[in-house]
Amino acid sequence: MAFTGKGKKLGRGQNDGDKGIISKLSQAVSESPLTEATVRVANVTKKLIKSSGKAAWYAGTTLLIVGVPLMIAMDREWQMNDQDLQQQTLLLGSPTVY
Repeated sequence: MAFTGKGKKLGRGQNDGDKGIISKLSQAVSESPLTEATVRVANVTKKLIKSSGKAAWYAGTTLLIVGVPLMIAMDREWQMNDQDLQQQTLLLGSPTVY
């Protein structure tokens, strides 16, 4: 076996110019401009997914912190208005329109 100087030993019948089919294909594909564009699109898509995940997290936590207490307060207000309307109906006999 001969030493190639790149950390690999060549076996019987191989020389420095004989690379495997897989290594030749992977080298050809990695040098292709289509692959570069595909990698760029994949990276942009990954960033977009991360950003939309962050945005969803911010929106969800904001809804929990602001929206839920607001809905509870509005529900209490409606209940109080309904109670007032019921009391006026009992006292006066007819409902008043707000």
